[in-house]
Amino acid sequence: MIGFLIRRIFQAVVVTFFVTVAVLALVHLFPGGPIRALLGPRATPQQIAYYNQIYGFDQPFYVQYAKWAWQLLHGNLGYSPKLNQTVASLIAQDLPKTALLVALGLVVSLLSGIPLGVYQAVKRYTVGDYVLTGVSFLGYATPTFFVGLLLVEWFSVDTHVFPPFAPQSNSVLGVLSQPRALVMPVAAYAFVLYALWSRYMRSSVMDNLVQDYVRTARAKGASERRVLWAHIFRNSLISIVTLLGLSLPLMVAGAIFIEVVFNYPGMGLAFYSAAENVDYQTLLGFTVVVAVATVLGNLLADIGYAILDPRVRYSR
Repeated sequence: MIGFLIRRIFQAVVVTFFVTVAVLALVHLFPGGPIRALLGPRATPQQIAYYNQIYGFDQPFYVQYAKWAWQLLHGNLGYSPKLNQTVASLIAQDLPKTALLVALGLVVSLLSGIPLGVYQAVKRYTVGDYVLTGVSFLGYATPTFFVGLLLVEWFSVDTHVFPPFAPQSNSVLGVLSQPRALVMPVAAYAFVLYALWSRYMRSSVMDNLVQDYVRTARAKGASERRVLWAHIFRNSLISIVTLLGLSLPLMVAGAIFIEVVFNYPGMGLAFYSAAENVDYQTLLGFTVVVAVATVLGNLLADIGYAILDPRVRYSR
């Protein structure tokens, strides 16, 4: 197990290195360069050259990366001249609220998607299976922002059941103090994820139902309930654990759309505002945080995969 962890951690470090190189390289893809994007189209060549020297963009790329990586290692994610505050303080302010939204949506989607996926596999090719499959396909096909807009139209504009905006507090406790305003953002976010978990759980359970160990357990007299929940369920969770790590970018992207639609004051809305204002420092800091979180999510998924299936840590 120790060797498995060392290999996975080393791979995570290597991937993080290449990801940060790619992220910094993307900044140079702004039309005219990052400084022209920051100053606007009316910036003179003299102004661009001056600010390129201040921000170090006149130096070779490897020098820029070395300085930037050194700043990252010291927790310095840059400074936003548009907002007049550090990117780290902006992330510290908005990240907990986005993490709350993602956590609530993830829990709701898992608690609904996994049991219903098991139900679909056990009751496959029945009316219930077909109905839930249709709902899952609808979740796959519908963009996150469109789900949010539909909920606003149905439950805010037409029936006035829930407020059209998410909680506007600047703290997690303030957000939690307005549960009615949280219902629609969490529901819209969870619906798209539910489609993912239910389909994968259904497929995984159906694959495990025909395995030899299931026939052996039944031959030994184990009840169907014990076979399903003590044997099949645990092995079927392996695909979900793997998917959790791989789906982190999808979760973050979904949170961005949800936050914009419901005006939720989290990282997603701040990222959207930074993109509108061409605030490349904020975009760069946010992208690095999400990229590193994705790498860590994949690492945790590998560890969880090895815990659920001991064969993995011995074969790799």
